[in-house]
Amino acid sequence: MDERMTDWSTLTDACGSAEHVPALLDRFEADPSGVWSELMDHLCPQLDTAFTASFAALPRLAEIATAGSPETLGEVLLAAGAIASCSPGLSDPDSPLTVFSAPIAVLHDLTDRRLSQTAGADEYVNLLQALLSFEGVEIWDRSLDGLQTGEYEVDCPYCGINMFVVIGQDDSFCCTDDYALQEVQKSPLQPARTQQLEGLPRRLFTRALADGQESLANGVRYLFGRAPCPDCETEFSVAERVMACWIP
Repeated sequence: MDERMTDWSTLTDACGSAEHVPALLDRFEADPSGVWSELMDHLCPQLDTAFTASFAALPRLAEIATAGSPETLGEVLLAAGAIASCSPGLSDPDSPLTVFSAPIAVLHDLTDRRLSQTAGADEYVNLLQALLSFEGVEIWDRSLDGLQTGEYEVDCPYCGINMFVVIGQDDSFCCTDDYALQEVQKSPLQPARTQQLEGLPRRLFTRALADGQESLANGVRYLFGRAPCPDCETEFSVAERVMACWIP
């Protein structure tokens, strides 16, 4: 779909009519860093809500990403990735991922290449989530940031107690109290063996290793590993509890 042929007056963003969106995209192209927050306020507030104008902006964002400089490419890809993550999955025939498949393919290719050139762990995780969002991978396109922050908050599937799952470089554990404020009882996480990883977990692990993100790859093993509940001592799957936070 050609962005120039779009009747923006029939579309909406977070503030109502989307008539102003083409001008906003022009300003974003000229200054991605300076306009990023404003663009997201209109097209993807809190990075978790999208509108008809948000998806209609994907072709233009693909053009901006293609023509832009390496210094600003990451911001454009993250903006598009946030919007794509709000799309219904590919099983929906009207999914924007299908309707806008051509620009999505361009954005996916650019993100794929950018990942291998990204050294910073924070940007790498964000771009990896964007890559998954362009592929229609649900939940994990928004849930890998715990590998970046080093923490997930989940509940035990057996006794229901709330827990912190900490995936750190030096220590990986789960606990029921705020470990940042006091000494706590820790239950060590049990990382998945490399040969146990299959499907998406194995792909994330091997991709991170190939891109020189050894710490992140190690974190993937813990994320898809197991842990005993500190309270009832029943073993659970870390990834399943993370996913449960996103399932109504």
